[in-house]
Amino acid sequence: MFLKADPGWRVFLCGLSAAALLGVAGFPVASVAQPQQQGPAVPVTATKAVREDVPIWLRGIGTVQAYYAVQLRPRVDGTLMQVPVQEGQDVKQGDLLAVIDPRPYKAALDSAAAKKQQDQAQLSNAQADLARYASLVRQDFASRQQYETQQAMVKQFSAALLGDDAQVETAQLNLSFCYITSPFDGRIGLRNLDPGNIVHSAEATPIISVTQIHPITVTFTLPQDNLPSIMQAMAKHPLNVVVYAGDNVTELDQGVLLTPDNTIDITTGTIKLKAKFSNSQQTLWPGQFVNARLRLGTDTNVVTVAAAAVQHGPAGLYVYLVGQNDTVVVQPIRVARQEGDVYVVSSGLTEGAVVVATGQSRLQAGAHVTVREAQATPAESGT
Repeated sequence: MFLKADPGWRVFLCGLSAAALLGVAGFPVASVAQPQQQGPAVPVTATKAVREDVPIWLRGIGTVQAYYAVQLRPRVDGTLMQVPVQEGQDVKQGDLLAVIDPRPYKAALDSAAAKKQQDQAQLSNAQADLARYASLVRQDFASRQQYETQQAMVKQFSAALLGDDAQVETAQLNLSFCYITSPFDGRIGLRNLDPGNIVHSAEATPIISVTQIHPITVTFTLPQDNLPSIMQAMAKHPLNVVVYAGDNVTELDQGVLLTPDNTIDITTGTIKLKAKFSNSQQTLWPGQFVNARLRLGTDTNVVTVAAAAVQHGPAGLYVYLVGQNDTVVVQPIRVARQEGDVYVVSSGLTEGAVVVATGQSRLQAGAHVTVREAQATPAESGT
């Protein structure tokens, strides 16, 4: 209290040290403000920004389709006599798949052939008579009318013979329809009709089906905005397509893009594309849903960083950059695109920069960190 009462004391005390003043005033020395000590280092995992070649993949959902598929239905009426193949059997083009009773059609062929022989004999006789009438007309022993009548008879039998040829061809064709063969190499499906059934040419139910799965195709869709870049890339080189199972991890097969569709779906704004696969391991099956990835090209020698290191903030994307003395700074970045587990960085990072990959939730600008490991995360070729 007396310190404030006398101004002279105030002048005198100004020359004393802060510690002496506190001692005289009766305050403990420990109450003086000390510099704040830095907290413990935050353990983090770090990774480096690297330069590498990053493939450009376009992703879509697709459906497997047989390269060729046919439902084999009867083209003539009759009794189904045999189905000499097993369900699930691989067949070659021309292999016999089913037999319909051929006897009625063999009889029709024999009848048509006999009729042709009859008309052939009549034509030969008419031609001989025509030659005789021609000689008699020149000698005035036959009338011109008789000669012309015989000429018409020859033409009539010639036309009849042409009709007989058509009847023979029809009978041969119907007879061939009794033997159903495979139109291409493929795999037999499940049998729908058993031997002994009566079948008709207008039968709705197929006897059996054949699908070609070596090779096989996949159709998938992509946004219409990708079409110009796809067409430009196709003009330069074939485009590879990789298909994955539903887990988007298991690779099923690799193939080549055949073509985009000729129209864009106006309801969805997507373009359908078809790719061809060898399917040598039979991992693709008609009707199967798959995840398709089209490789459009490659970005060469670009800076990439692990996707786990990139943070989203109000002002955009950023990373925690590990600087001197293991302290971190907030580094804004711009990315061109994400490819799997990496970002392609367009600005903000240079090759070799060390950034925090995990543990960002405890960090702020200037925090001290302990790096547990530092490794690069290369872009995966198929993701």
